[in-house]
Amino acid sequence: MSASIFRRKPAMAMFLVLFLGMVWLGCSTTVKERQQGQPVTGAAGEAKAEWEEMGKYYLDDVRVPSELNYKPDRSFVYETPRFKAGVLVFTKWRLDISSLIEYFKFTMEKDNWKLVNSFRGKESFLNFSKPDKTCTVKMVETWYGTTVVEIRVGPLGEKKI
Repeated sequence: MSASIFRRKPAMAMFLVLFLGMVWLGCSTTVKERQQGQPVTGAAGEAKAEWEEMGKYYLDDVRVPSELNYKPDRSFVYETPRFKAGVLVFTKWRLDISSLIEYFKFTMEKDNWKLVNSFRGKESFLNFSKPDKTCTVKMVETWYGTTVVEIRVGPLGEKKI
């Protein structure tokens, strides 16, 4: 009988460690993460209250939902006097990708981006264009419940004559 008790203790300890690990992952957003600088620029002439409700502008004219957490260590921005380009990474735990796709389709069209194409599957992609640049939004839901959104903005290649 005493041997049975000693077998249960390691199993209970392992269960407790796994449970605490899952709780810790769910509460991983920190105040420091929210206070780090972000390459945010607002659109000219737009009221602050409206864009705060719909999201924040990144790279001059790509609106991102406020609920997404910006990951500066996984992102980069290239800036010249005429243009901003880069890759921005955002994450959020337990986010519906279908509603995120609808959000980007609506807001990008509102900001004069044209939807070129979209792909849906394990990874979802939305490709947008403007006369002088392109934007790709990649959305992936990980096995542990986090949604990763990667936004790539770059110049449109010049046509050779």
